Order: sequence, then structure tokens, then C-alpha cells
Amino acid sequence: MNHSISFFCEDISYVLLRKKEIRNLLNNLVEEEKKTIGQLNYILCSDAYLLNINQQYLHADYFTDVITFDYCENKVVSGDIFISIDRVKENSQIFKQRILEEMVRVIIHGALHLCGYKDKEPEEKIIMREKEDYYLQKFR
Repeated sequence: MNHSISFFCEDISYVLLRKKEIRNLLNNLVEEEKKTIGQLNYILCSDAYLLNINQQYLHADYFTDVITFDYCENKVVSGDIFISIDRVKENSQIFKQRILEEMVRVIIHGALHLCGYKDKEPEEKIIMREKEDYYLQKFR
């Protein structure tokens, strides 16, 4: 099996900084969650691109920062994680964070979904945020 973490741009031009450190963080996250890396693809895109995916595949009509497609089998973490650069930039202003820090939070968020964490219920959101903060602290 191919083990990799890849970053792509779709319909935008964006340079993700500190890719090596982000890959190390993701490898450590997945290991700490007692799983192994399969194939993780992060696709950075525009609001419009992600809205189209949201409408087409999830039948939802709203902007979001991240959509995760889970291809995990057993304890092997694999998936496609689409991230809207527009949402990340706007959320970084709203939450008064650097863009890179907000980007890494969303990258972590997608990986946590693939590790089995949910965020629909209030209790799940609290756990997800605590996990995001925990792993984000390791990146700083």
C-alpha cells in the first residue's frame, strides 16, 4: 500500500508553507490515535469549488471550510480532504489567527475526522476542538 500525504491545488493558486512540518504533525497525530497513514490527499480550493462539492455529494447548499471523504479501512487512515482557502482566510480574520495557523487547524480537523472523531453533537464538537488545540500546540 502507498503511504503518503499529498497537497494539491484545484482552481486556485496557493503556496502551503511548512509542508514537511505539517506532514510530520499528521504522521504523529495518526500514530498517537493508534492508526497508520494510508493515502491522505489535501486539495486546496476556492469557496465556489467546495460549494459545488457540498451540493453535489452532500446535498448541502452552504459554504464550508473543509469536506472530508473517508476511505479508511481498518486502522489505515486514507481520504480526500478538500479545504476552501477563502474560508480559511476569512476564518483567520474572524478568529484573529494567522492564516497558516487556521490552515493547520483545518488540516488537523480533516485528519481527526478520518481517525473517527465527529462534530455534529455539542459534546463531539468540544472533543474535536480539544483535539485540534492539542495537535495544533505541537505544530507551533
